[in-house]
Amino acid sequence: MTTDPGARTRLAECFAAVAEAAGARIMAVYGSAATEAKADGSPVTEADIAAHRVILDALGRECRGIPVVSEEDGDHRTPDPAETFILVDPLDGTREFISRNGEFTVNIALIEGGSPVAGVVLAPALGRIWAGALGAGARMRTPGATAWQSIRCRGRSADGMVAVASRSHRDQATEAFLAGQPIAGLRSVGSSLKFCLVAEGEADVYPRFGTTMEWDTAAGQAVLEAAGGCVLAPDGALFRYGKPDWRNGPFIGWGVAPG
Repeated sequence: MTTDPGARTRLAECFAAVAEAAGARIMAVYGSAATEAKADGSPVTEADIAAHRVILDALGRECRGIPVVSEEDGDHRTPDPAETFILVDPLDGTREFISRNGEFTVNIALIEGGSPVAGVVLAPALGRIWAGALGAGARMRTPGATAWQSIRCRGRSADGMVAVASRSHRDQATEAFLAGQPIAGLRSVGSSLKFCLVAEGEADVYPRFGTTMEWDTAAGQAVLEAAGGCVLAPDGALFRYGKPDWRNGPFIGWGVAPG
């Protein structure tokens, strides 16, 4: 299956409606959701599971024929790198959800040929949503607004770059990268919001050297690249999806590609 920009835009619109339905379920238990630990020790809440069920039910109706892989699936199958599929993180930033700082998201993305070509990131507690479709651009909607507004990455400033980095996961490799760049400002933000800040021109670069999974990054990458940015491995290679264990290597999200 190969989608054109128009079809990708329609899928992004579908993903936005699905994400907002899941976000409503999340907010219904915000501040009171029970928390457990997964086998790897990471936290999971009843909000993760409720959002997962809402999303899978809706995508099963609206996107028939496209396989869906969610973080909360009981058994993650081995992907076919050439396959078209949907990647879902029902609640990205569970630690932020538990701490109630609002910096958690719902992520839904379409993967084609190893690349995210359409995606939606919803921050339900912040009332903000971002959507992107490769070849059709990116847009966002803010609290209280009924209309979407187009967004695009900003140009590089002679005064230096603003970087965004993980609130919960910072390491020496990230600090070393930042030390080697003309950084004029640094913001610490949770979940896939970092991609979105670069996409809307509020920041210039998002480095991540710690472990992430594909469902953590696919939707944010789709939004960023639809807005004119790019996500690359530290050596400049394309950042691909459909890996056997779903585990990402290091990456850097750029508003303007280096060089």
